[in-house]
Amino acid sequence: MGKAAAEDKAVATKKPSEIVSRAEDFEHWLDHLMEDVWRRPFPSLFGRDRWLPIRPLSIRMPSIDVYEEKDSVVVKAELPGMKKEDIEVNLAGENLTIKGEKKEDKEVKEDDYYRRERSYGSFLRTVSLPCEVKSDEIKASFKDGVLEVRVPKTEDAKKKSVAVKID
Repeated sequence: MGKAAAEDKAVATKKPSEIVSRAEDFEHWLDHLMEDVWRRPFPSLFGRDRWLPIRPLSIRMPSIDVYEEKDSVVVKAELPGMKKEDIEVNLAGENLTIKGEKKEDKEVKEDDYYRRERSYGSFLRTVSLPCEVKSDEIKASFKDGVLEVRVPKTEDAKKKSVAVKID
């Protein structure tokens, strides 16, 4: 077999890290696409957003942490740039809903130009709490763009702890 024949049969291989990286890139792209589809399920039939979904404001679903402490369940949500007045928190049973809307209206007047931009965006996140809670004792605070909701556990929920034997 000659050199040319060997080159024709050579197979291009990729390192496993390159494959994983490309898969992660694709997954990231797909997450953004689905986010846009849910945000704008009925895009214009004639505009450029028919094929390229756009966001009115770069507001995303907030990152939420839910964890248990000894006596309570804590939910923290990152809401940078939001105002306390624009956030709504509701608890129905064991489902906690955080809802918000951000509106911006920027205006710049200079000697040689005028610019005004308006943008908006909203979100709604619902999380199921991991145990029974005392809904009448819920407390929420908002500081430095972080919403913290604390809900005390019921006495039964505090007692539920099961040791699991590992084989």
